[in-house]
Amino acid sequence: MTRAWILPVLLMLSGSVVATGLTFSGAPGTAAVFLLVFALLAGVNSPLVFPKSIGALEAQRRSAVDGKPVVFWRPGCTYCLRLRIRLGRSVSQLHWVDIWRDPAGAAAVRAANDGDETVPTVVVAGDPHTNPDPAWVREQLSRIT
Repeated sequence: MTRAWILPVLLMLSGSVVATGLTFSGAPGTAAVFLLVFALLAGVNSPLVFPKSIGALEAQRRSAVDGKPVVFWRPGCTYCLRLRIRLGRSVSQLHWVDIWRDPAGAAAVRAANDGDETVPTVVVAGDPHTNPDPAWVREQLSRIT
């Protein structure tokens, strides 16, 4: 769980150090801008941007019942963030599994990607798709609903 927060915490600490240095050098406006930028970067790379993650086994069970895809992701992944943002409000229609929090999820991703933990990996009807286009994922969602 703490591994998911390492990057956001480092971004906030770095932003604080830069902002402090700029404030002491007489540029408080620039310091505020830097702190805001680092805070936004920390927020975007935090687990808070993504829907609540569940375990891989629970996600697979739910997917078998409702037919919704399972998305395996990890914090700090720019491709996962791109998928999350481009899906918009339809993200709640997916089952999200954070592979850093769930060893079974990480194992499922490695099994689908020849031993690599490449994310996002989206599993639709039992078939894994590595880093799919968000438009394709939306199309799969429209087939379900």
